Amino acid sequence: MTGAGGDQALIGRFLEMLAAEAGAARNTLAAYATDLRLASETLGHRLAEADAGALAELGETWMSLSRATVARKAAALRRFFAFLADEGLRKDDPSAALPRPGAERGLPRTLGHADVDRLFAALADRPPTPPNLRLTALVELLYGSGLRATELVSLPRRALRGDAPFLILRGKGGRERLVPLSDRARSAVTAWEAYVPAEAAWLFPSGKAYLSRVRLFQLLRALAVEAGVPPERVSPHVLRHAFATHLLEGGADLRALQTLLGHADISTTQIYTHVDGSRLVELVNSRHPLADAPLDGQVDAREPAA
Repeated sequence: MTGAGGDQALIGRFLEMLAAEAGAARNTLAAYATDLRLASETLGHRLAEADAGALAELGETWMSLSRATVARKAAALRRFFAFLADEGLRKDDPSAALPRPGAERGLPRTLGHADVDRLFAALADRPPTPPNLRLTALVELLYGSGLRATELVSLPRRALRGDAPFLILRGKGGRERLVPLSDRARSAVTAWEAYVPAEAAWLFPSGKAYLSRVRLFQLLRALAVEAGVPPERVSPHVLRHAFATHLLEGGADLRALQTLLGHADISTTQIYTHVDGSRLVELVNSRHPLADAPLDGQVDAREPAA
């Protein structure tokens, strides 16, 4: 199968596989579709037949793009050629010729414990008016449960289910996940709920919809100024990062963190391993089963010699 029709048909089959077997999110499918179709056009609609040389030349046409964009495009093509090989449509996989620049992913901005304490202290000093109760509930859910901004503002009116210590919400890609709900967060949400109209569809209503992410961002910046924390360091995403970083520092493992954050890929969660290296060394020395075992041929200093 060659030519424009051949490429389009194979790209369509590939995208169907991603949706059905890998559960890829709609945005991911759209990005892959765009990258693959552009690559097909660049190669004269012979992408599926391209050899290593053609892919190397294709990579050179991306030189003016950002490293993150090149990484994304290359990843889409590598997955496409792996699909062709798995389906027996190609005997080889030429994708090794594609560039591997690595995505420009820096360490996430986060807040230290002292800054978080200042934010909550500023909240505690405010009178319990409805706007302040709402903001307290928002901050408790951001930092206490690690919700994404969109997940938070779009919580339904009945998000809390009885006395259950968790929320069940639908996040990126339509995936459901269980989100822990601390006693503090439950108390804050319950206090705010008393002011939410019974007929409201959302827990944080605003007009005919729910609180916007922009407004949430503005509220947090104002709180930061009040708390004496540089406002440019505070955002909904930064509080989510603080939730993850502080859990990891407290001993949470990456797999548990992946589940709590709703990451589809563990590699996304691994950005949080920027915690203090000395703590990780101490963790191995204190928790590994061989930490206290003597090396072969050595006598344990704690045991008397025979």
